[in-house]
Order: sequence, then structure tokens, then C-alpha cells
Amino acid sequence: MESTRPIRALIRGLDALTVLNLKNGATVSEIAQEIKLPRTTTYRILETLSHAGYVYRDDHDDRYRLTIMVRGLSDGFDDEAWVTQIARPYLYSLCSEIVWPVGIATLSGTSMLVRETTDHASPLAVERFSAGFRIPLLITAIGRVYLAFCSQTQRESILDILSRSNKEEDKLARNKAELQKILSDARAQGYATAVHPRRISEQISIAVPIIVDDRVLATIAVRFAATAVPLKLALERFLPKLKDTASKISQTFLAEQRDPPHQHHRPAQIR
Repeated sequence: MESTRPIRALIRGLDALTVLNLKNGATVSEIAQEIKLPRTTTYRILETLSHAGYVYRDDHDDRYRLTIMVRGLSDGFDDEAWVTQIARPYLYSLCSEIVWPVGIATLSGTSMLVRETTDHASPLAVERFSAGFRIPLLITAIGRVYLAFCSQTQRESILDILSRSNKEEDKLARNKAELQKILSDARAQGYATAVHPRRISEQISIAVPIIVDDRVLATIAVRFAATAVPLKLALERFLPKLKDTASKISQTFLAEQRDPPHQHHRPAQIR
């Protein structure tokens, strides 16, 4: 079955919108030069966008500018969902290197929501979690590293809510001195750890933040058995790869924002 051919006129229209988004208005000639099309074709594209309500031509300087309607195109945009799509191939690539399961999570209310995990692809996963699983903030590495690197205002707001919780998993919020040390150490080291007692074997997790424009977009973690890999050895083996993966996800996310989607290529997913 043949793949669907892209509609070139639509791609050209999106290219024109991209140029206008980067400039405070532009003439037909300037846009034509940027998107490498004849001036007459560019004019037709701009007039079509104007007719649809997304751009207008300023009578004072004859330059085209975006209208408020363009903002409506981003109303359904979900940073966390997008970063998951970008992160997926990197997660499986990392899992193929270290074998132990890795996952990515984002803040959802006062807990972390697992967006993607390689648990089902890892032969070493003792427990298998799936996307959509919620995990607490204070007793997990993935939650602690989020709190360590998010803004102070957000952190204080979250901890204020958790301090009034009756759940066992949230009681650390009331021990401010201990929690402050955990979060300060995580900020200084660039990662957080947590130990999870299990009936089968004790599990340890190491997590690092994925930071985009000074904002913690998500956190990524590796989980392993304490009896198989001591924490010191795990930090030597896994932490550099974990940080490198977080950096690649962040860079690719920024590249996706800068470049038109049809011009960007992602790495193949490794299963």
C-alpha cells in the first residue's frame, strides 16, 4: 500500500506561518525568500491565510502579521505528551544498553504520572509498571528530583498540600529538616535516589530531571535490584547514561519547537 503523499500547499502555508512567528511582521518578498517560493505563490498563500483569519496585512507598512487566532492552534498542545513521544526511542535505546527498566514521568497534581516505561522490554524488571501508573512524590527518586529542580513557588505549594495529607507516603512533608536535606542533596548532585523495600528483592531507583528553558518538563529514572547492583556501582554505570539521555531528550524537544515538524527526523525506536 502506497503511503499518502503530503499536501505541498499545506506544508508551504505552515512554513509561512513559521516565518511570521519568528518575525514581527514580514513582506511578501521577505517570506518568499525565506520559504524559497516565487513571490506570486507566496502572495496567494498569505492571502489564503488572511482569508482564514490567521494573518492580516498591515496597511501602514504593507507587512503581514499573525492574528490572535493563531493562539487557538496551541490550546490542545500538551508539552508532556509531546516530550513522551520524543523520549520513547531514547528510553528504549538506554534500556538496551543497561538492560534494567527505565521510565519517564511528569507531574500530575501532587503525584508523578508515568508517561512511558521500558518495563515490558526489560528481562530484569521484577515488577512491571505501565504508562498511566501514578507514583508518590516524596518517597520516589523520580518525584524527589522533580521537587528538587522545580521552581521554589511550585515546590512550596506542593509541599504545603502534602503536609496536610494523611497518607503514609506523604508524611515526610511534615519533616521539613529531613526533606530539605534530601532535596538540597539532589540539587547539588544533579540526581535523586530512593530505596523501595519489596517482598522479592529491594529495589533502588536513580532519577534525573529533563529541563527545558529552566523548567522541569519531566524526570527520567532507572530501577534496579539492590542485591544485583550496589548503589555506588550503579551511579558509576548508569548515572552518566541517564544524564546523557535526559540531555538528548531536552535538545530534541527544543529542536522540535524551532524546526517545522516535516523537516525534523527522530531516531528509530529500539525495541
